[in-house]
Amino acid sequence: MSTIKVGLIQTALHGDTSESPQAIKKKMLDAHIPFIEEAAAKGVQVLSFQEVFNQPYFCPSQDKKWYGAAEAIPDGETTRLMQEYARKYNMVIVVPIYEEQMPGVYYNTAAVIDADGSYLGKYRKTHIPQVAGFWEKFFFKPGNSGWPVFKTAYCNIGVYICYDRHFPEGWRGLALAGADLIVNPSATVAGLSQYLWELEQPASAAANGVYIAAINRVGREQPWDIGEFYGSSYLVNPRGKIVAQASADKEELVVGEMDLQLIREVRDTWQFFRDRRPETYGPLTDI
Repeated sequence: MSTIKVGLIQTALHGDTSESPQAIKKKMLDAHIPFIEEAAAKGVQVLSFQEVFNQPYFCPSQDKKWYGAAEAIPDGETTRLMQEYARKYNMVIVVPIYEEQMPGVYYNTAAVIDADGSYLGKYRKTHIPQVAGFWEKFFFKPGNSGWPVFKTAYCNIGVYICYDRHFPEGWRGLALAGADLIVNPSATVAGLSQYLWELEQPASAAANGVYIAAINRVGREQPWDIGEFYGSSYLVNPRGKIVAQASADKEELVVGEMDLQLIREVRDTWQFFRDRRPETYGPLTDI
């Protein structure tokens, strides 16, 4: 199979942050199911959601209430439900949720489910920001999963989550490990980083000869109101060209196609992996 359909779902918050995490989770799952069914009807083979997709982006707060949003992977409710939909529609699904490893130990994680519904593994967000509006170290332990690449029914998938995208090392690590597609679920607002949204991922796709799927939520989330989540989810090809993109201000499914042959074509043209000099890079890790 050379051409694969990739779907990205961006949504706003359903429910109110005054509600319990469990109540919000139900509303968010209910909101996503019609989009999953739409994706199936359009022949999507690989589907991904936004960062911590079944909750608000609660990191502007430092409220322990949100620890209650975390769940086990793969034995939690959300992963199991998405296994059912993956199996039903023969669809690979990347499921970014708040993970509880044990009481008091929480990660920002994405589970990867194969088209037969089997759980393939997870990626835990490696780089954790701690700046105003993004108090993520209060909620997330830095990931310890390395750079796993998951061999799915359709292609090899890696995951990088939101703030990770600012660090080139992981993109390269995932590409070297065999990723065809790297998914970057995000929660990012208009302002300082918006101009980077269509700069970093296309550049990383071109530098590593891979497809990258960037997913962002939409709308404003009260009471924090740290800014407008500007959506604009997209799929970019190994040449750095955006091939499908969603709007900035509405919930939607965006569908794009990835051609696995293009990965080989681009890498045979730009011999970046041949010309790497890893034996010279050691001092970089000492800084």
